[in-house]
Amino acid sequence: MDDWRELILKEFFPNVSRLTLAADPDCLLSEEQLYEKLRQRGFYLIEYDDPIAFRYEYESKYRSLWDRGEQSNLVVILRLQDSELSSLPYDLLRTGRKLSFHLGDIFPNLSYPVIEQLDKSVLDALFAAQQNTKPERMGDNASKDYILHHVYGISPDMISDDVWLLRTLLRLHYSRIRMPGIFSERFVQIVRENSSFRSWDLETIVPDGKAFFAFLQERWPVFIDHLGRKDQIKEASYDYGLKYQGPDILPFDHQDIRIYMDNLFFEGKIKPVKRAGPHIDQNSWISIGIKKENSDKSSRISGLFQVLKDHFPTITCAYTDWIHFALQWAELSALMHCADNEAYQSRFREMGKELNTIFAMWLQDKYAGLINLPPTNPAMLHHIPRHIAKDMEKTGKRLIALIVMDGLSLDQWVTIRQILQENDSSLHIDESALFAWIPTLTSVSRQSVFSGRPPIYFASSIHTTDNEEKLWKQFWENNKMKRPDIAYARGLRDGDAERMMASIIHPGQTKAVGLVVDKIDKIMHGMQLGAAGMHNQIKQWCNKGFLLSLINYLLDQGYKVRMTSDHGNMECKGKGRLSEGVLAETKGERVRIYPSEELRSQTAADVPDAKEWSPAGLPPDYFPLVALDNDAFVRQGDTIVGHGGISIEEVIVPFVSFTRNNSSVKKSD
Repeated sequence: MDDWRELILKEFFPNVSRLTLAADPDCLLSEEQLYEKLRQRGFYLIEYDDPIAFRYEYESKYRSLWDRGEQSNLVVILRLQDSELSSLPYDLLRTGRKLSFHLGDIFPNLSYPVIEQLDKSVLDALFAAQQNTKPERMGDNASKDYILHHVYGISPDMISDDVWLLRTLLRLHYSRIRMPGIFSERFVQIVRENSSFRSWDLETIVPDGKAFFAFLQERWPVFIDHLGRKDQIKEASYDYGLKYQGPDILPFDHQDIRIYMDNLFFEGKIKPVKRAGPHIDQNSWISIGIKKENSDKSSRISGLFQVLKDHFPTITCAYTDWIHFALQWAELSALMHCADNEAYQSRFREMGKELNTIFAMWLQDKYAGLINLPPTNPAMLHHIPRHIAKDMEKTGKRLIALIVMDGLSLDQWVTIRQILQENDSSLHIDESALFAWIPTLTSVSRQSVFSGRPPIYFASSIHTTDNEEKLWKQFWENNKMKRPDIAYARGLRDGDAERMMASIIHPGQTKAVGLVVDKIDKIMHGMQLGAAGMHNQIKQWCNKGFLLSLINYLLDQGYKVRMTSDHGNMECKGKGRLSEGVLAETKGERVRIYPSEELRSQTAADVPDAKEWSPAGLPPDYFPLVALDNDAFVRQGDTIVGHGGISIEEVIVPFVSFTRNNSSVKKSD
């Protein structure tokens, strides 16, 4: 058997039982490819974690079908051991067949406490290795070593020198390979056995990609300066104020390391530094890492175009591939909105059109599979509260703050990130991205952030944001917090952040803080100068310091601070207004919402370029007609910055964590 999923799929054939109860403690059924195959066989999955929310969806979507004699194959997932299935309601236990699935059944000879830490994306590689090597029963360390070798390409007999270690860390961190903590710790333990690596700050740079790239950043000027004094031996650490321990001079010029360097500078993971000497030939590979006076960023833009072309996504990509690409696309977008090269602008528009065409097709098939993914690595906005709650339980960190930036797109986050880092080098930023709800409307996506639920669970308030505070407090009360310990505020944008927060939270008592900063949305809805104008005004606002002051105040009070956005935005061109009377309940610039499929179809027939979006996770009487590419339902030829449609700029949004470094990294330039 070549695919571990077949071990599970053999239990699922249509019409065997209309109800299946599955104990799935390892979240196997919601793995992206397996979920899609189950859907293709006609099975629908629903998680049982909140009895009230479950009962609403079960009764409204499935029980009503069965009562009418219609067929539907439902799988109720309980993410507990099979012995806990008995905790399900009696009416389910009486009618449903019972199954259980465990990683231990798929990998019987590997330690379960070890394999349960793995991300599902590596199970294919591990299963292939198991098929080829037929491992005997292993303990914890043997299982870790087996996985390090066969999944992550790391083996003790490969450990040799600085080049090997640097190449390995570049491969892991540049590719955003998720190596859980127990494997990072084992990796460090193995490497420490080699005395050559005793000076490396492995405990920091192995598990933390941001720290690793900061380590490279502070070594880059040392390497450049060393080129000018090859005949001298000098300890550079005292001159450069190096924060991370390790060799002063890294082998950046080794062929196995050089292949990464261009992309690291193009993508902004390492930044060029100013150097008066030594003289560097402009044609040398090193020149990309030298900051030039009056640089027009042309070389970086050109390089990013090539990086994106080489990694262009397809309709078969995993959602994590789209997130990784969106982060790279945002880097290019932020540069393009400040560039005036028409050739680049034309290429950017063409690539964006192709990108969003493929993205829309991918969403059609794969978007529904994201909804029930476990919140361990959140894929959608409604996963965030459960992710935070699980992290609090795991780490014991009892104070959390969530900042929702209304309307902030990934490329605009790039602009904000740069200003935050320039103004506070002690701020450590860990960034990723996730999917907003479609349609990308504030009332849909932002309520899902604060409720921790898909929109189907707040159908009565889906056209407004007035219930956000109630939903936020309900979530945390369900997680055993007292109402006085929960705070919420919106409409934050300017002024004295510390004074504002002093009236919202009570240090020492308030444990969960939910905040809405709506300045970006206000800028967007008044914007007449397109995306470039958006970036310019966001830059001006961010330089005033309100956001940095807000983040620092929360950090000073001991909160673990996270930030996200409810949706992004994009520059759009008007294709003409829709004449539809009162058919639509919501009339956005990029979306129309109808109370029935029939009413939506009447308009869709006249708008062939718009998409009738399937209401996965949405209320049953909520039917969106969304704009594609950069079209807008406004006057022909008008340029606006809008949201509500389907584009990578609107759907994939930032998810960021802020902490403070123990000490700031001295700027080398």
